[in-house]
Amino acid sequence: MSSVEPLKARRLYLLLRDRIVSGEERPQSRLPSEPTLAEQHGVSRVTVRRALDKLANEGLIERRPGSGTFVNGSKANFPVTADFSNLLSHLVEMGRRTEVKLLSFGYVPPTPVLAEALRLEAGERVQRSVRLRVIDGQPFSYLVTHVPERIGVSYSEADLASKPLLELLERSGLVAERASQTIGATLAGPDIAEALGLEIGAALLAMTRVVYAPSGQGIEHLHAFYRPDRYSFQMDLVRTGAGNSRSWTPVERARKGDAKPRNEASARPESNPQMRRGDVPRRTKA
Repeated sequence: MSSVEPLKARRLYLLLRDRIVSGEERPQSRLPSEPTLAEQHGVSRVTVRRALDKLANEGLIERRPGSGTFVNGSKANFPVTADFSNLLSHLVEMGRRTEVKLLSFGYVPPTPVLAEALRLEAGERVQRSVRLRVIDGQPFSYLVTHVPERIGVSYSEADLASKPLLELLERSGLVAERASQTIGATLAGPDIAEALGLEIGAALLAMTRVVYAPSGQGIEHLHAFYRPDRYSFQMDLVRTGAGNSRSWTPVERARKGDAKPRNEASARPESNPQMRRGDVPRRTKA
């Protein structure tokens, strides 16, 4: 029985969490009482309490003595959303509005995969750093970055702990012209799980990005791991073309202060110099 209860608590936690994050349970709404939840789901009150404890630890609910348990609207939505259509600008902007904790920093020989991706010369080393990004006191991303040593020596460990990496690269006179990015899913290993406040084996968004200078040389290689409850990717699309050739085309999202969203003509990939071969696919028929 003791081995079954934690599984029941996790099942109830995931069920309630999905209802909160999806908006089915509205912000500031009151959840059923512990006895009611126990009866509804056929579990003990201890199991209900375990599930609610986990939701409370994640900031999704708030317990108010004498009043009940309420959905905490300020934590129920994704606090960080990545704009696919303007990737490089988004990276600097995110770096400025989130906190970073530098977990490790040093110089190491590259793996063959890194050497090929960054187009390194024989014998070149790379600067390796591990950073944890935090927003509102909550960790949401674990970043493993490799930069060619000849570039990395232009800034210090203290710089990296206080400024966005792309800002440091540009300060060194480099131009981040384009990036190639792959997104998938993975499971959290012990180190990443501990840093992100997750259980070992928890699902993560995984991303690999290589940033290139106009010369074609790689200037940054990034492995990033994100908590899917605190980070999401978004792309706005417009319908372009005519007849049977109509398709969906990525468009830069309207930003605060813009008079209006960009029109369909200005959304064509040819007008966006950051969208080049190797970036986000330009069109989709679906």
